[in-house]
Amino acid sequence: MLPWLFSRKGASGFSWASTADQVTAGISAAGLTAIVTGASSGIGAETARVLAARGAHVVMAVRNLSAAEAVRQAVLAETPAASLDLMELDLSSLASVRKFAVDFAARGLPLNILINNAGVMATPFTLSKDGIEMQFATNHVGHFLLTHLLLETMKKTSRESNVQGRIVNVSSEGHRFAYKEGIRFAKLNDEEEYSTIAAYGQSKLANILHANELARRFKEEGVNITANSLHPGSIITNLLRHHSIIDVLHRTLGKLVLKNAKQGAATQCYVALHPDAKGVSGKYWSDSNLYEPSDKAKDAELGKKLWDYTLDLVVA
Repeated sequence: MLPWLFSRKGASGFSWASTADQVTAGISAAGLTAIVTGASSGIGAETARVLAARGAHVVMAVRNLSAAEAVRQAVLAETPAASLDLMELDLSSLASVRKFAVDFAARGLPLNILINNAGVMATPFTLSKDGIEMQFATNHVGHFLLTHLLLETMKKTSRESNVQGRIVNVSSEGHRFAYKEGIRFAKLNDEEEYSTIAAYGQSKLANILHANELARRFKEEGVNITANSLHPGSIITNLLRHHSIIDVLHRTLGKLVLKNAKQGAATQCYVALHPDAKGVSGKYWSDSNLYEPSDKAKDAELGKKLWDYTLDLVVA
């Protein structure tokens, strides 16, 4: 850690080094219900912990229920009054996403905050159960369908509570390394031209475009929900486990310059809870401050095309 390099505060008053606890200090989430995908480890687990500590009822949407239960127990040991539920969700399976949405609706819960956090990174080429390239399927398509299926609940909650709903898509600066054309609509499942990093970038670009298009539609419809995307920072996680040499460097030398989970979860907690983020929509964030994404990420027409393309995938 080189704090003197990373402690400069932005307009929000927070910096690279700020933690999720710090950016939400003094903020109450009592009465709010949040879903956090990928909450069984890393920044997803930390986000669930902090939201629950601030009083939110947190639904941990996870593939690994046993790992998530360990996280839940650790949170309860620290904050006995915390309210956390576990629900199974495999974002690479459209059937699993649909089942989650049905099961969530059956609980009759409101929904104020949706944090689309889960993801995979730079995986070898493989197709999901639905025949979609795995990184695109997990990082974008699964979250797109999940959001789509939960929207009516979020709209109803915001109307009845008069509290603005917030949707947060966890993207990455890796979106700048997407394929040259941005989204390869015609070559999405082309194994011969597959690049692990470019495909990851494509999925993270899709996260930003999805949030921007949501924001545009909410504004057009007069819906009291914001949608934003963010770069959590370069974090010490297991996302690079498919690249052994890079992963070793990432976990050793990376400790000098990479964020830990407490810092990595800061921006999504800030965007999800902080009063200064209220009313801000269709923006890209980093280090709990507004940040400029790539030109491709600001392409409204590309965002609309992606929306229609993805909708066709999930309703097929």
